[in-house]
Amino acid sequence: MTPEPPAIEVSGLSYRYGDRVALRELDFSILPGEIVGILGPNGSGKTTLFRILATLYPPQEGRVCVCGHPYPERVAVVREKLGVVFQAPSLDKKLTVYENLLHQGHLYGLCGKELALRIGYLLEVFRIHDRARDLVENLSGGLQRRVELAKGILHAPELLLMDEPTTGLDPLARREFWSFLQELQAEEDLTIIVTTHLMDEADRCDRLLVLDQGQLVAMDTPAHLRSLVSGTILLIRSPAPNELASRLKETLGREVLCEDGTLRLETEAESSQEEVTQLVGELLSRFRDKIESLTVAQPTLEDAFIRLTGHRFERNEQRENHG
Repeated sequence: MTPEPPAIEVSGLSYRYGDRVALRELDFSILPGEIVGILGPNGSGKTTLFRILATLYPPQEGRVCVCGHPYPERVAVVREKLGVVFQAPSLDKKLTVYENLLHQGHLYGLCGKELALRIGYLLEVFRIHDRARDLVENLSGGLQRRVELAKGILHAPELLLMDEPTTGLDPLARREFWSFLQELQAEEDLTIIVTTHLMDEADRCDRLLVLDQGQLVAMDTPAHLRSLVSGTILLIRSPAPNELASRLKETLGREVLCEDGTLRLETEAESSQEEVTQLVGELLSRFRDKIESLTVAQPTLEDAFIRLTGHRFERNEQRENHG
């Protein structure tokens, strides 16, 4: 029996905007049925990678295969395999939910009973059957994203690409959206790739493809990435962070990272809770005049990103046009 090809296989992929390198020699593969998150700050290259995978940009260097078909050589076949949900809304708000899905089906050559059954099934799956005759403009943001998702998989693609699909949704709507994704993964045998800058969403993925400045710095499960930081994290706010960082390095003999006025110190992996408590007490006693606050935390995906790249995940920057 011939083994199933990877859903995505990328080798030596590079892309430039003039002199600026957006992607640098990426190599990775994604297995059928996985949910993979493309995680990276603004300017990391995740948007460029998404656009290449969505067949909006042809690769400048390297090789891309989608479901065993090379791109751009077989772009028409590749596009048949893809469903795409963009960050910007693509629904016609002056049409009803049903009309939006109907016209999407026509674009893929679906019609008649086959199309009606598929629409009915997806309306039930996304629990929007009672809103089928409502104009899209009258739906909440969360319901609109459900319709976007139904539209993206209407033609039963093998691979679903989504660019930050929960942007603008409240926490409850985001959780509901991700519940639908995990149901689709199982029921539709669907491979899902999603770009995100949200750590709680990244935690829901089977694996994460972590980008920084156009380079692939890691591709692994969220749990394994968190395990890269095995100790406890101490976060210290100080009115004189650089001075305190120097004194802590001299006193403790270990690296102290300073980012935006916050010092970040990792304890040893084998440190007990008692030893961490003792260290906190010692820091507060010796450097009380230099410490505004001290927080003790367990490692997160953001801590893993810092370990991999040497800098924080810049979540509050404005989104760049290329990246």
